[in-house]
Amino acid sequence: MFDPVIAPSGTLLGLLQRGRGDGTLHALTAPRAEALAALNHCVLRDPRHDWQVENRSLYYARLYLDLNGELDAVEAHLFDPEDVVDTDESRTGLALAVLGHLASYGRRDALELLRRYAAHGSNWAWALDELALRDDDAGLRALAAPVLARFTTDPEGEAELAAAVRDAFEPRPWRLWAEDPRTSIATRVRAAHEAGCFDRWQRQMRPTGPRPGWSVRAVFEWAQQGVERGAALHVPAARCLAAVAGPEDRPEILQAARTGIDGARCTALRYLADSNDPDALDLIEAAVTDGTSVVVEAAVDAFERMRSVVAVDRARGWAQRPDALGAAAGRMLACRGGTQDRDLVLAALREAVRGEGPDAPTLWTLVDGAGRLGIACAAPVLRHVYRETASSHLRGRAARALAATDPSFATGFAVECLWDCEETTREIAARHAETGDTRVVERLRRLAVDPAEEAEVQTAVRSRFGPDATLG
Repeated sequence: MFDPVIAPSGTLLGLLQRGRGDGTLHALTAPRAEALAALNHCVLRDPRHDWQVENRSLYYARLYLDLNGELDAVEAHLFDPEDVVDTDESRTGLALAVLGHLASYGRRDALELLRRYAAHGSNWAWALDELALRDDDAGLRALAAPVLARFTTDPEGEAELAAAVRDAFEPRPWRLWAEDPRTSIATRVRAAHEAGCFDRWQRQMRPTGPRPGWSVRAVFEWAQQGVERGAALHVPAARCLAAVAGPEDRPEILQAARTGIDGARCTALRYLADSNDPDALDLIEAAVTDGTSVVVEAAVDAFERMRSVVAVDRARGWAQRPDALGAAAGRMLACRGGTQDRDLVLAALREAVRGEGPDAPTLWTLVDGAGRLGIACAAPVLRHVYRETASSHLRGRAARALAATDPSFATGFAVECLWDCEETTREIAARHAETGDTRVVERLRRLAVDPAEEAEVQTAVRSRFGPDATLG
């Protein structure tokens, strides 16, 4: 899946793509046709950079409800001939998840679309999972025949069916079909379930790595095999090293950390950092200076995992380095530094935004650190990250940090956060938004009774009004 093109944050489309609360608020006051066009664009062209983590489906479903939006565009997308060619679940997953939420809100047209797609679409398993949570038994039983017809009755087809049963996220339909009065269906599903369980057991029993009795050298060789295959095995290899290495092996491990080939060097650095070896920090610094890109990445990662006072002190000296180790030092201080490190963390935050933009991965830790340390001077940078990032998770972290650093948060961003796509961001807003705004009170009432809302958000809402308060 290619990275989506995100519109500017000042446009309706850009706001909706980011899942910002202001997107909903602007859509409700924009011409309906324009709002629906932007909404359909988002649902049919998933705007998330990490679609497996970021939330959008409930956010978009609620907007379809508020706009009384038709589902013609979604239907055309699902049943487009491209569905046969492009079977990647990222093409249709967001649309199916939106339909699932709409079905839970009582939209019959959404339920019927899900049923049709489960019977005929390429991403049928996703649609079936959505229906498993929302459809009745009769609706699910009616899908048994078309779903099973996808799998041939030869050994290859039965193996594919067993894998589908084994990997199903929601088992309810398969359990219903295993009890189907039609013997041919029930027998086939039960056999597939048994085969899937046996396959899972075989995979768990299959050897995949080092065994007791391995030497330090054998662990290093295994890690190098991973490097040659493009797999990062140095982390599990370091755990194996902790099991097999004794005090007499320390010289060999130190030598590997200084001059070993990539697999051995990465493994040794990780092992020494995890065990707080007194030479670990010097070896990490040397690796960043003369190591390959693979070694540098492993050395920086090993350093960031360290928890010792000595490591934090070293981070203070490294924080202004113009390299990966300097960036890692800033993140370490953001996580484990004290109030005396505020200036260094703020400098790292500003440099990251200036050099890498509002979506830099390093910002996640630095934004958290600005909030943890209460760096009031960071508020302008945090507001910029909040507005511009395409990541709804990073925006939520920025909102949490602003709640701790920006006195205007309660009357500003906290209000729009009540409509945000991420439940953790809505929870922050529910705890901080100023209730003098009539929109806030009305929104809190709606969240408190919405059956699709997360329990944590509803708990936060009720905490604002006391245990005996009524929001209805």
